[in-house]
Amino acid sequence: MSSIVIGLIGTGCLFAGILAGINVMVVLGLVGAFGLASLVGFKAATALLSTVFFETTNSFHFSVIPLFLLMGFFAMRAGLGEDLFEATTRWMGNLRGGLAISTTMGAAAFGAASGSSVGTATVFTKLALPQMLERGYDKSLASASIAIAGTLAVMIPPSALVVVYGILTDSSIGALLIAGFIPGIVFAAMLCLAIWLTVLRRPELAPVDTTRYTLREKMAALRLAGPLVLIIFCIVAGLYVGIFTPTEAGGVGAGLTFLLAILRHRGIAGVRLGETLLETIRTTAMIFGILISALLFSKFLALSGLANAVGGYLTGLDVAPWMIVVLVSLIYLALGMMMDAPALLAITLPITHPVMMDLGYDPIWFGVFVVLLVEIGAVTPPVGINCFVVQAASGGRVRLEDVFKGLVPFVLAGFAMLVILYLFPQLALFLPSRM
Repeated sequence: MSSIVIGLIGTGCLFAGILAGINVMVVLGLVGAFGLASLVGFKAATALLSTVFFETTNSFHFSVIPLFLLMGFFAMRAGLGEDLFEATTRWMGNLRGGLAISTTMGAAAFGAASGSSVGTATVFTKLALPQMLERGYDKSLASASIAIAGTLAVMIPPSALVVVYGILTDSSIGALLIAGFIPGIVFAAMLCLAIWLTVLRRPELAPVDTTRYTLREKMAALRLAGPLVLIIFCIVAGLYVGIFTPTEAGGVGAGLTFLLAILRHRGIAGVRLGETLLETIRTTAMIFGILISALLFSKFLALSGLANAVGGYLTGLDVAPWMIVVLVSLIYLALGMMMDAPALLAITLPITHPVMMDLGYDPIWFGVFVVLLVEIGAVTPPVGINCFVVQAASGGRVRLEDVFKGLVPFVLAGFAMLVILYLFPQLALFLPSRM
């Protein structure tokens, strides 16, 4: 049996296992391990397994993941989401659709601190959804705007998912983190535009809020949100000018948000430090497990020759490069409907990344592009994990169908952002090129 046939059988077993409901980490690791054993023998495969386990858990660069996660959990404990929502509401709430726009802007800023799409969606569902529904907002518009706003967390630095991409593709993590800043801001603006156009066409979806705030009240709200803005500025500026590495940036961010949480609760008891650390450890273990399994599977695909064969076939097609980009995008959007982001990157990057590099695309640009693709998949059915999170956190206020129903204008905005990012790659490459 040829190695490519073994690779095809292994890939088929992988997707069969996923469709059967087996944990992605488990099926990735099993297919990778048994595939390597069938290609190079048991002893050589065992040596490769030990190498992958040690390199993944012992690398200094990988420590950025738990630090960014810890920063996000401290940001939630500090109540920074509440501060941001209050600030944006006081400034934007009087517009038609202003609460939804405020939610998007607040989620963009909070997501930059938390780096968690699910965490951001959870926080703003609890904060913003009750207020929007009480003021007469349509359930679909309100819930869908929160679900899509959560995806901004992985675009604007810092982002654990971007770090995962950097690890799997051996790309510069610092450059990747900086590259997502401008596209993240542009995408946030496009989501706000989508809300405005939707309520302009159908005003009954979002009544105008009659609450008025004085300039002093608005400025006071900005002072509440100021600490988080300062933290984000410190991280982005420090990475940009080279003051610290991504790992050091994670440490600085975690330290500052920990301090804010202590100040907010007037002591360490309210931070629930043990619970926060345990939650960070659990999430880190899950991500590291996926990474280890993904690297095993990647080595299996490389040794089988399947990755090179598929890549050679795609790059050898007599079509324009943009058609390959469209094909890759459709693959990510389809698979993104069935699995979560880290698992999707782990499965696909061993094939798609070499193809895109052979076509001459920049690895940093592709990192931002593929993260945006994955996050659009995070709100599309049948999985749409952010939609499930919003529905679960709503306390029964909205149904899952309500969330999916309102997503159409936001998904279209996501597609438009993909086109803009393809036509203007400097949106992602401008800042990294000047680091």
